[in-house]
Amino acid sequence: MEQTIKFPVVNLSKLNGEERDQTMALINDACENWGFFEIVNHGLPHDLMDNVEKMTKEHYKKSMDGHDLIKALVPSSPPLASPPAAASPPPPLMGPSSSQAPLATSDLVVRSCSALEIDLTDTSSARSSPVTATHTASVKAAPATVPEPRLENLAEDLLDLLCENLGLEKGYLKKVFHGTKGPTFGTKVSNYPPFPGPEMIKGLRAHTDAGGIILLFQDDKVSGLQLLKDGDWIDVPPLNHSIVINLGDQLEVITNGKYKSVMHRVVTQKEGNRMSIASFYNPGSDAEISPASSLASKETEYPSFVFDDYMKLYAGVKFQPKEPRFEAMKNATAVTELNPAASVETF
Repeated sequence: MEQTIKFPVVNLSKLNGEERDQTMALINDACENWGFFEIVNHGLPHDLMDNVEKMTKEHYKKSMDGHDLIKALVPSSPPLASPPAAASPPPPLMGPSSSQAPLATSDLVVRSCSALEIDLTDTSSARSSPVTATHTASVKAAPATVPEPRLENLAEDLLDLLCENLGLEKGYLKKVFHGTKGPTFGTKVSNYPPFPGPEMIKGLRAHTDAGGIILLFQDDKVSGLQLLKDGDWIDVPPLNHSIVINLGDQLEVITNGKYKSVMHRVVTQKEGNRMSIASFYNPGSDAEISPASSLASKETEYPSFVFDDYMKLYAGVKFQPKEPRFEAMKNATAVTELNPAASVETF
């Protein structure tokens, strides 16, 4: 289906002028109906963003020629031919025939090196997000290439804009996320090399993000990120020097469903390496998550839980719909109230 719908792009500089009301309304509509929006004029220097992109791409080029590796794993054009008799068999998930359905597993992504992660922070001191532990392959890189303090401040500024639209006091979301240990903030860098047959292999399966608010610096030349809206997959357009914002499950719970976390995925491309740098601003592990009292209603009832408990459940069902997770947490809360020894770890 040809995409004709206009993706929401928010010019943050308009918040300081006569168009503030319209800009706030655009953010509110995006949070209610998209779960995603793109921001420009966000305050991060363009030369800094260019340098981050340059260093990241240079790192991947030096670390591994992913394109050549994928050629070794996947023949140059579909249908994927069988290897010579004397050759070693391919990994279990590689080499489907042309009649097979597309593969779409995060294991395949890692094995084919289509989404290698770089830990850009010192793990001994970084407040790294639980969400960054979903893949198993990683490549170490020099720290301090991503301006995390600036991104963290930007995330908190955006949360305050959401508070304003929701009628919540300034700082409410930050306070909820804080718990007793403070919010967690971590960055994940991914690289998606091209595939000769993108219809055969998915870059990253559809999922919603478990945490709070996500700031994504995506490749401005190679597309691939898509979100599910009204039953159709919509491209998130590459836009130079923009930052893509998407909402996680916790914001849907706190807003009692007024704002949505939405399914999104990454599709592979025939040409061009796609880079993405995702920064996750998440609640602290002991943060107590529940619908804000001013937004709660009997008609729509979201669960209350401790964030770490939700993550324990999410870890095993990331690529499944969010609604059963919410229901499971609601049931787990009810069981715990009856039996304090109960725990969601039994799910």
